[in-house]
This record gives sequence, C-alpha cells and structure tokens, in this order.
Amino acid sequence: MSATRRQILGATAGIAFTGALSELFAGTAVAAPPLRSSGYGPLVPDPAGLLDLPAGFTYKVLSREGDPLRSGEGPVPGNHDGMGAFAGRRGRVHLVRNHENRVTGRIGVPVVDGLTYDPAAKGGCTALTLDGRNEVLGERVAIAGTAVNCAGGPTPWRTWLTCEETEDRAGTNGYTKDHGFVFEVDGADPRRTGAVPLTAMGRFQHEAVAVDPYSGIVYETEDAFERPFGLFYRFLPHKPLGGTGSLRAGGTLEAMRVPGVPDLSVVREPGTRFERVEWVPVPDPLAAGTPIRLQDFGPKGITHAQKLEGCYWGGDRLSGGSVYFVSSFARTRDGSAAGHFGQVWKYEPGRRRLTLVVVFGPDTDVQLPGESPDNICLSPTGGLMVCEDGNGAQHVFGVSRRGEVYAVARGVQTIGAPDAPEWGEFAGVTFSPDGSTMYVNCYTPGTTFAVTGPWC
Repeated sequence: MSATRRQILGATAGIAFTGALSELFAGTAVAAPPLRSSGYGPLVPDPAGLLDLPAGFTYKVLSREGDPLRSGEGPVPGNHDGMGAFAGRRGRVHLVRNHENRVTGRIGVPVVDGLTYDPAAKGGCTALTLDGRNEVLGERVAIAGTAVNCAGGPTPWRTWLTCEETEDRAGTNGYTKDHGFVFEVDGADPRRTGAVPLTAMGRFQHEAVAVDPYSGIVYETEDAFERPFGLFYRFLPHKPLGGTGSLRAGGTLEAMRVPGVPDLSVVREPGTRFERVEWVPVPDPLAAGTPIRLQDFGPKGITHAQKLEGCYWGGDRLSGGSVYFVSSFARTRDGSAAGHFGQVWKYEPGRRRLTLVVVFGPDTDVQLPGESPDNICLSPTGGLMVCEDGNGAQHVFGVSRRGEVYAVARGVQTIGAPDAPEWGEFAGVTFSPDGSTMYVNCYTPGTTFAVTGPWC
C-alpha cells in the first residue's frame, strides 16, 4: 500500500478484510460484550503530539527510550516490540517488554550479571512493575545479551517467552554465542529464570509463541526473511505445564505439513479448510549445519509461509481451543508462490484442522487500507486489537465481533523529515489482567503507553 493513499484517508482509515471474524473471539473473558457500530468515535488530535485517541480515553507514558531505568542499571533501551502483562501481588501488574536490538543501532539492553546470555548482543527484555493506577513502581533489566527480541508470548504460569528473530552464529557480527532461541523471563523475579536458552524449542528466526493451556504444547512462528520462508512449529515438552523452568526439561520439535500445500500463500478463500494436518519431527532442531526450513523433511516436503508473525491461543476446554497465527503478507517478488496483504489462520489441535479465517488488504476493497497485520491480541471485551505494520500513518485498529473495524490509536511522533513524515510502528499490544488498561509500544522512538477509557 502506498503511503500517499494512507495519508489521504487519515483518521478514517480502516482495515479491509473478508472472512469469519467471529472465529477470532472464542474464549474471550466476556461472553457477550456490547457490539459497536462505529468503534469509539473519531480520533482526537493529541495536543502533546504523542498519541491520538477517541474522546473519553487517556494515556500515560510509562517509559521512553533513553530515560534512566528506575533500577539504575542504565538507560531504557530502544526498539520496543512484543510485550506481555501479568498479574502481581496486591493488585500490581508486571509488564515484560522486548527490545528488538541488533549489533548496531539504538540503545541496547544494559549488561547485568546473572541476567546476560551473550555480552556482545544488545537485545533483551525490561520489566516494569505498576500499581493499580499504572504508576511505575520499578523498571529493570529482565534479560540481556539476547538478539533481535521481536515477539513472544505468555505462559499459563505467568512468565514471558521472548523470541530471538535471528539465526546468527557465534563469530557472526561479533556474537560470542549462537542465537535464534527462545528464553523464559519472569517479570516479577527475573533472576528466577536467568538467561538460559530453551534449545529444544529450536534455533531459527523466531517471531511469536502461543501455549495451549490444556496440553502444554507450545506453538511457534518463524519469520524468515528469504525463500524458502518460515515454518509453523509445535513443541511437545517432556514436562508440560510444569511451571517456571519446566521447558528446560526438553521436548520434541515438529513442523506443520499441510498435504499438497507447500506454500500457504496460494490459499486465498476465507473458510478454506484442510483436514488431517501432519506434524513432522524436525531433523536437527539446533540447526547445527542447515537452517531448519532448509532441512530434509522427506519426499513430501514441508509447508512454508512468508512473514509468519503474531500467534495467540483462543477457546476453552469445552471447545478444545485453537491456536491462531498471522502471515503479515506474501509477495511474489520475494519468492512467495502467490501474494496477499495478510492472513489469519486457525489450527484446531483436537481435529488436526487448519482453516484460513481472515484475509486482509486491498484485495477485498481497493478503497480501504489494511495490510501487514503484525502483533494481535484479544481484548477482554470481546474484540481484536491489531498493530498494523505498514507505510505512512501508524494505527492500532480494533475489530468487533460483528466485523466493524475502527481506529483505536494513531501515533503522532514523527521520525521523518518535515517534507517526508514517517511514524514508528505500534507493537506489543496487550491488556492488563483486569481488562481496564491497554498497554502498547511505539517501536521508534521507543515509548510504552498505558491507555485507559470506556473499553466495555
């Protein structure tokens, strides 16, 4: 999508899509929230020039890159990305925030003894502790020395799984250790989890994870940048649902094979279903010689997809639950078999069934934007929140159960020149455990917001 068209549409921008949106809201906290026909109304320009919101909503800046960490460990790192919110004692909330730092670039995560994997790497996580009014009580390094921490996902035992979106080996870019792993982070007590790679979960360009709270199986997306593109994985832990540290006990890593479909981009019709999805053991999860997506999965091959990003769990024990994952886009010029502007897929473990639920983008309505859905979360009031990672103005969009799409927030901080404005993408959208606050990051300049208002 061109930036010009997005700028022309401005505050009226919405997401074009087709598909069964009701599929996305299974298992949300409120059984039948009120439906809205036009969201929360138009966005109101922010006099402070940070974040435009609908009338009745307010924001608080919790943290900005470059400011001192409350712990005194150094400055707040940059490149704010994926994030999780967890209930603490006495009404407190623990936010764990990724920093997608590479070897060079913005402010890195400070090296802290006992919490650092590779001192040469600048990525990692910081943890904020908030009271019931979203006042920051503490802010500190939660893990350091990791690389390109993009997204991740929460566990049922209230820890965060942070994912490295790189396959760089020791000796590359100055790194002293291999990268491409998942790490577990306890936002309430980071030293309880330390900086230990969960090697059995695979070494690849991780994006996001979702944990099945009933079986303990962990689903993982791979955002590979070159063809052949990434895979969708599941990790079967030896000690499922064992709490903090249980994933270190190892397990089996498998990749999804959809028989007869080597590339998910060729599927274009929402509602298309594939029965009897197969799971194939990964030959070498540590990718000692060959990246996993290039390994030999036998004569039937394996199923790839470009830009596999957001991943989350929905549903309850009665329904069996499902895992949802996002393909942000596919482009034939990059090597995909077909092109699209974003897909959301649903996998039902109990039925081994894969369904294309939603297709985004101008393919559905050329008058509307809606490309590159990235971080996605379910809101406690029964809606979907989407961080759209495209060109031009950057929004967080809401989607109601009925399918209405509306802008919830627009970033106003410009990172471009006066004659060529640009805005940092949103990332890490998540809600407080009681549903009263939406937390979201602006990637650049790194800013973490707490947004309150009439969510229900």
